[in-house]
Amino acid sequence: MKSSLLLLCAMLWSTCMVQAQENLSLSDAIQKGLENNYQIKIAEARKAIAANSDDWAIAGKYPSIDLTVNSQNNYRDLSNPAGPLTAVNSLNTGVTPGIEANWVLFDGYRVQITKEQLEQQAALAEGNRKVAVENAIQAIINAYYNALIQQEQLDVVAEVLELSRDRVAYQELRKDYGQSSTFDILQTQDAYLNDSTNYVTQQNNYAQAIRNLNLAMGVDEVDTPYALTDSLSYTAEDYTLQALQQQMLNNNQQLQNEFVNRELSAINTRLQESEFRPSLQLQTGVTYNIGISFGEQTLSFGENSTTNQIPEVAAKTLQGFVNLSASYPLFDGGARRTRLDNAKKEELVAQLNINELKRNLNNQLANTLATYNTQKRLVEVTSQLVNNARRNLEIAEERFRGGLINSFDYRSIQVSYINASQQRLTAVFNLKQTETELIRLIGGLIR
Repeated sequence: MKSSLLLLCAMLWSTCMVQAQENLSLSDAIQKGLENNYQIKIAEARKAIAANSDDWAIAGKYPSIDLTVNSQNNYRDLSNPAGPLTAVNSLNTGVTPGIEANWVLFDGYRVQITKEQLEQQAALAEGNRKVAVENAIQAIINAYYNALIQQEQLDVVAEVLELSRDRVAYQELRKDYGQSSTFDILQTQDAYLNDSTNYVTQQNNYAQAIRNLNLAMGVDEVDTPYALTDSLSYTAEDYTLQALQQQMLNNNQQLQNEFVNRELSAINTRLQESEFRPSLQLQTGVTYNIGISFGEQTLSFGENSTTNQIPEVAAKTLQGFVNLSASYPLFDGGARRTRLDNAKKEELVAQLNINELKRNLNNQLANTLATYNTQKRLVEVTSQLVNNARRNLEIAEERFRGGLINSFDYRSIQVSYINASQQRLTAVFNLKQTETELIRLIGGLIR
């Protein structure tokens, strides 16, 4: 049959893939994903930028020193018939190098406040990096366990397919002895074809799950195969809401970032308040000027006039200065007051954001914990359901071979086993997803 040929090719392809697989545990997948995740790399780069900016020089604590060079060039063309000096044609040129230093001695504590702001911005960048790591870990865990679920489901479909193949062979053998009709053979072949279709479909589902796992790990070769070494069987922990709430308030990274944002708002308010204080600045420096003049001048005494060359003279001047300047703002149309009022309102908004986030997180935590406890029970129930369905299938196999049940009843029991297995695997996957979300809420994904 064509379907059998296709199925055989699919199985041979699976065998080849298994031979080329590398072992992959969940911890290996997380490590690989953390190394390749672009969002983490972006967050780390932004953290490095914030760390570089967290410096007293950026805050303005130190003086600035500049090397200056100025040039002066003047041309003079004088014509004065009424005086003895009737004409002057001269050029003055010079250069003035110098060193100047400016140092803010006091600016209303703005330097210290700015340094605190830079420290908090670095802390926020680190918090954003942790959020990126949390998101990556959660995505990898979900993708890894989804691949495990699809692999387990593929094993179940393969098991049922093997039973269907045995049934076809058994019915054909009975037909040779006149104990089975063409109708019975057609029924078993239909079941085998349906199971073959399910197997090929499940192979595709598993391949998609592996691609999604590679994507979550940041692997460019999305079809890279793996032998997943972790198992689906694990002990589900018991949690209490009160203990989880305390851990969440202390460790939830999103909440910690909001605390930093509130502190940044408070610092901004203090920065606006500093604009109402005086400022004092020291300015010091030294300049050295070299000027050269040359040209000609005409002297007239009656009818006699004499034109003389102005000798080239280099004038040198060394000048130093130390100045203090102070300023105090008196009036700016209320702009400073407006900025201060807005900063205080932003500080209030930051606190309201924290209050709202706490409320939402508490509600999310309670719902997630309730879902988790329900799914724990579902895993227990569906596991028992699978055990019963498997035992029922074994009994049905014996009765079918003994002629005590027909092919319709046997197929119904077979389908029940498939459905029970799917329900259990879905329950296990949902439980793991919910537990991962629960751990993320309390800040437990990053140790």
